[in-house]
Order: sequence, then structure tokens, then C-alpha cells
Amino acid sequence: MKAAHLKQGEDAETACYCYLKSQGLTLVNKNFSCRYGEIDIIMQDKKVLVFVEVRFRKNSNFGGGLESITFAKQHKLRKTAELYLQQNNQYENARFDVVS
Repeated sequence: MKAAHLKQGEDAETACYCYLKSQGLTLVNKNFSCRYGEIDIIMQDKKVLVFVEVRFRKNSNFGGGLESITFAKQHKLRKTAELYLQQNNQYENARFDVVS
């Protein structure tokens, strides 16, 4: 049985995916991981590849989801995305979205 916080994280990612899909984005990959880190969801918005970081906080006692994306986390996301783009060079444009 999964720990409650892992289940909540999965539920948040599922809700995020469903919302983005309803907005017309299409799924490319979920939970892409490499030695640099992990990207929760990768979607396509027309011709733009979208790297999506999902942040869930049960409460904001220690800051909200956006505040939890530190410079170090941004660096890991960027390195992970760069590797993904090197392996999948058919994409010309990319962006990062955060769903909190």
C-alpha cells in the first residue's frame, strides 16, 4: 500500500493531466526521469512541448507549491528537460508550466 502523501501526489498529477487535456493539450510522457531529476508530465500544446511540474501541498504552513520550487529544483528541471530535448529533437519550442 502506498503512503498517503504519494497517493495525494499521484491524485494531483492525475487531476492536472485531466485539466490540461480538457484545455486541448495532448500527453507525450509522464514521470520522465533521468540522472538529473524527474518531470511530472510532458504534454504538447499545438507545436509547443510543455514540461509540467505539479506541486501539491496539503497546507501552506511551510509555503505553497510555487515557493517549493527552489533555484536548485529549477536547475534540475532545466537539465532534465535539456536531456529530454536532446533525445527527442523533433520539438522546436518548449516551455515550463507549474500547476500548484
